[in-house]
Amino acid sequence: MSRPIRGVLFDKDGTLLDFERTWAPVSRRCAEVAAQSPHQVDALLDAAGHDPTTDHFRPGSAMVAGTAVDVAQAFQSVLQDGRSVEELAALVDATFLAEAGTCAVPIDGLEHVIATLRDRGLVLGVATSDNTASAESALKVLELRHHFAFVCGYDAGFGGKPGPGMVLGFCAATGLHPAEVAVVGDSTHDLEMAHNAGAGLRVGVLTGPAQRSDLAHLADLVLASAADLPAHLS
Repeated sequence: MSRPIRGVLFDKDGTLLDFERTWAPVSRRCAEVAAQSPHQVDALLDAAGHDPTTDHFRPGSAMVAGTAVDVAQAFQSVLQDGRSVEELAALVDATFLAEAGTCAVPIDGLEHVIATLRDRGLVLGVATSDNTASAESALKVLELRHHFAFVCGYDAGFGGKPGPGMVLGFCAATGLHPAEVAVVGDSTHDLEMAHNAGAGLRVGVLTGPAQRSDLAHLADLVLASAADLPAHLS
């Protein structure tokens, strides 16, 4: 017999935040900071999965589904200037953190949906491939941090997506069983993480770069937006 859903673990970018409006300026700033000359910027963006002309992002690319380390590896393949992946990852992480507050654009209706879920007694968390400090900063700027019992990034010690660690960390912090958790995300990595952890509900959303066809085979539900979630948890 299935357990009732008592907690919701959200991805951040493309799920709570509008992906392209939030990340286009952050991604471009990362490339500008990493580049040794202006003509490298577009090549760095493209390597990380950001089309420099349209500002669209490739689903599953480093800037969409990866960590700062993945972005650094993509940048290193272009730069080939002797800087290590670790050095470039530190630069990327610092840029993410510096830009997190000023660039965070919430999905439409985010404040209402979070308040609605909390009013129903659901425990909320965030699991992101961004760094933890950047996630904390964005939620504080949006004045939503107090709604979340758990916030973790790739550097929080739980491992990265699509491994199960972030879901299991949420459960350990809140006393929930994985089968009582709905995982909500805009990428295949989020849904694979949910599957690997034994989450009770896997919810894909279309507010990131992925299309319905990318997510449907991994999800129990695919919604236009996380704003539609309360109607499906009633």
